[in-house]
Amino acid sequence: MDLSIFPTINASLNALTTILLGTGYILIKRGHKKAHGITMAAAFAVSAVFLGFYLFYHYMKEGNVTRYPLEDFSRTIYLTILTSHTILAMVVLPFIFALLYFAIKKNWDKHKKFARWVWPVWMYISVTGVVIYWMLYHYAGAGR
Repeated sequence: MDLSIFPTINASLNALTTILLGTGYILIKRGHKKAHGITMAAAFAVSAVFLGFYLFYHYMKEGNVTRYPLEDFSRTIYLTILTSHTILAMVVLPFIFALLYFAIKKNWDKHKKFARWVWPVWMYISVTGVVIYWMLYHYAGAGR
């Protein structure tokens, strides 16, 4: 099976999540609560699809790991971004579920309290997902 399209799909899903998160933020700031809820639910759904594709790709990929091919200063930058991205992605997931739970239960005080720090972390994760892809496949040329 040719898996070469999966990194691009995953980066696209991360980019779409970034757009949805940004749109959701703007919508809630403008008081459009229903549209905010729909947009954030879509961000969650796209993130879930990303995670499924990501896990499938790394399960099916021979060796399961993609190595950064350059040995210059960019390697340190790449590994720093990758490490923070990975750790934050693991840590924030339960809090994203908590945000959804509070929204479903209409516990807006807790939802808002959690969202103040969960949203920027989630945004960072989705943006750095695209940065990681770009550095690995376009700057460093790992896919060649």
